[in-house]
Amino acid sequence: MSQDNLIEAVTNGGGVMRVERLRELGFRRTLLESVLAAGRLQRVRRGWVALPNVDPLLASAARRGVVLTCITQARRLGMWVHETPAAAHVGATPGSAGGKPDTIRVHWARPLLPRHPDSLVDPIENVLAIVAECEPHEQALATWDSALNKGLVTLEGLAGYDWRPAARRLLGEATPFSDAGLETYLRPRLRWLRHPIRIQTWIAGHRVDALIGERLVLQIDGAHHVGQQRSEDIRHDAELRLMGYHVVRISYHQMMHEWALVQDLIMRAVAQGLHLASRRRA
Repeated sequence: MSQDNLIEAVTNGGGVMRVERLRELGFRRTLLESVLAAGRLQRVRRGWVALPNVDPLLASAARRGVVLTCITQARRLGMWVHETPAAAHVGATPGSAGGKPDTIRVHWARPLLPRHPDSLVDPIENVLAIVAECEPHEQALATWDSALNKGLVTLEGLAGYDWRPAARRLLGEATPFSDAGLETYLRPRLRWLRHPIRIQTWIAGHRVDALIGERLVLQIDGAHHVGQQRSEDIRHDAELRLMGYHVVRISYHQMMHEWALVQDLIMRAVAQGLHLASRRRA
């Protein structure tokens, strides 16, 4: 086998691999040492090698003997998280070396699924289990909804595990129909209104974030609502109004930090009957 074969194997393994695994694949120690000497691989820890341009998070996980998990791995999978964590969240099996709490957030809980010795990232079930314990319920629910919406897991598939209480509660509330995280917050926050709330429903050829009752539309603007997207939002809002809908459009900041104001707007609209079809021509 050649150096190129070895580099290809490490690349296919995610850019970081155990030396023992490479030997199992048939690569001799002398070949590995020559690749390291040439600078095409680097030794990140005893028994682990990596490509020079590997994801720093993976290299750090290998160096510390941990796996990426919780909101750090959720974000890497494209799932919605409330905010980018200031420190990487990692999982360490009880009794392992783990990492330094001042630079990373270590989760010591016993994993739901066993962790393979070669793995540097947690299975998604472990990620969701730790998110359930780490994040506030509302934020954890948004992450669970996102995992379902992206097809990374299914409710049926999750139902067979022995979840802890916080995760069992999330499993009972999670839905695959919310794709932006923020829509998840609406269900528990507006449940007390006792009016139907449809999340991500289609009206006039476009999805709306929430339809309250029959005619009250709530739209949440994220960072991408600029330029052409903003122009299309304005056009769609006008079309909705011509169809008899009342549109309340809010920003991410208002949703997350000024909810009392948003709730007041919704309460006043409902009090005026703007959520009812009977008001269409009023």
